[in-house]
Order: sequence, then C-alpha cells, then structure tokens
Amino acid sequence: MTTATVFIVDDDPGIRESLPVLMETAGLKAECFASAEAFLDSCGHDQEGCLLLDVRMPGLSGPQLQVELARRKIGLPVIFLTAYADLATGVDAMKQGAMDFLTKPVNGALLLQRVQAALALDRERRHIDGARQALLSRLQKLSGRERDVLALALTGTASREIAERLRISLRTVEGHRARIYLKTGSASLLELSRTASDLGLSVSDITALSLTR
Repeated sequence: MTTATVFIVDDDPGIRESLPVLMETAGLKAECFASAEAFLDSCGHDQEGCLLLDVRMPGLSGPQLQVELARRKIGLPVIFLTAYADLATGVDAMKQGAMDFLTKPVNGALLLQRVQAALALDRERRHIDGARQALLSRLQKLSGRERDVLALALTGTASREIAERLRISLRTVEGHRARIYLKTGSASLLELSRTASDLGLSVSDITALSLTR
C-alpha cells in the first residue's frame, strides 16, 4: 500500500462505493466524501495523493472546490469526473490546473492510469517543494554580510566591485563567497544559481533574503 491517498469527492453513493474498490485493486488507499465542504473540513496542506472530483454537487461545485484549494495553496492534482460533458467547464478546469476531465461512466483501466500519473506528479511536486525549502533554510543561515555579497554576485557583480560597494577588502569578499558555498552545499555560484532555478527560485527570490535578516 502506498501512503498516498486517492480522495474521492462525489455526491453519488454509487461512485463512493465503486471507486474505492477499483483503487484497492491497484493497491491504492481511497477516502470518500459526499461534498466539497466535507472534504475541506478534513483537508490540510500536508495531504499526499490526488483528488477525483465530481463537477455538479449540492453546495460547492467541483470547480469551486478547485478554486478554493488553489486559494489555500493545497496542490493536490485534480481529476474531474462528470456525467455531464461540458466543454466550457472542462476548458476552465484545465486552465485552473486540472490534470484531466473525464466523463462517467469512466473506463477503469484509463482512470487507474490517470490516477497513477497524478500520484507521480504529486510525488515530484513534493520532492521539489522539500528541496526548495531545504535550500531556503540554508540560505537563511547566511550572515547578513554573506547575503549582501550573494545578492550582488547573483546580479553578475564582480568580486572587486562588490568589495568597493560594500567597502570591504577583496579578500573579505572571497572569504564570504567561500562560506556561502560551504553553507549552501554549492561548489560555485553557477551551481547555486542553477539549483535555485531548477527549484523555481528566481534571483530576486534569493536576493530578497538580504532584506529579511
């Protein structure tokens, strides 16, 4: 059994009975909710898995729940299931980041394939989020002067000019750079910049840290 959960939000009791059985055939854990509100009451930022979401439900609709999850910064991949094929709703859902918009009755093999893809996407997202937070934590351990040097270096400022602008010696600048590499686990400024870019951090995100010491 994987630790990830397939969350099923649908007001149809038949769906809430059949889909968990299907998920279990693939060794997947499933939890069902009869409404969007019930799901929101139990959902937190640390949820791992994906969401199978009905479109039309009493109370909050599926698309409205999708918007609310985005507002709360809950990044579970969403697969919509609907008995009413609506192109405009489907297009809007995909624009909001939904992985799929499938019609009921859905082919079981296809649904399992798309669920596995959604779970893989969630694992990748969590890995990147964890690595990003780890890098930010290391950057926040830099001293104020080290952050100043890093902020200038990332904009392409040469060490000699950094020394002049900060009114410190060139040797001191090089010492700060060496400690920056040591504390961030980077071999060079280029490596640090590439790692940050791969994790979705811009130069401005990093240099902003120099303002938060």
